[in-house]
Amino acid sequence: MKEITTGVKHTLQTTVTPDKLARAMKSGELPVFATPAMAALMEETAAALLKPFLDEGETSVGTALNLVHTAATPEGLAVTAEAEIVSVDRRRVSFHIVVRDPVEEIGRAEHDRFVVNAEKFLAKADSKKA
Repeated sequence: MKEITTGVKHTLQTTVTPDKLARAMKSGELPVFATPAMAALMEETAAALLKPFLDEGETSVGTALNLVHTAATPEGLAVTAEAEIVSVDRRRVSFHIVVRDPVEEIGRAEHDRFVVNAEKFLAKADSKKA
């Protein structure tokens, strides 16, 4: 793992498509951007931000996500997540993430990811099958 700098930011954008609606994800009945879809976008953005700091064979896994979803976004609009690295404690990297649609902020989160050796991590997970 390379030295990780706090304050670094990364942005990803997605469009609210039918598969990302609350009613499609079974997290509600309405045709608006689902909280699970927002959570996935937040994790994807943080993971993408961290990736350039990782060595070959390393990956990151999400371990905590404390989010609030504060406004609804209808199908067809774009939503943008911006993740910022706020602290590093050995292999734990903490992020602050804000998600916006074209009108307003729609959510925010504190998120932790751990840097792991992918092969060792999968071996431990696969050992549960035995």
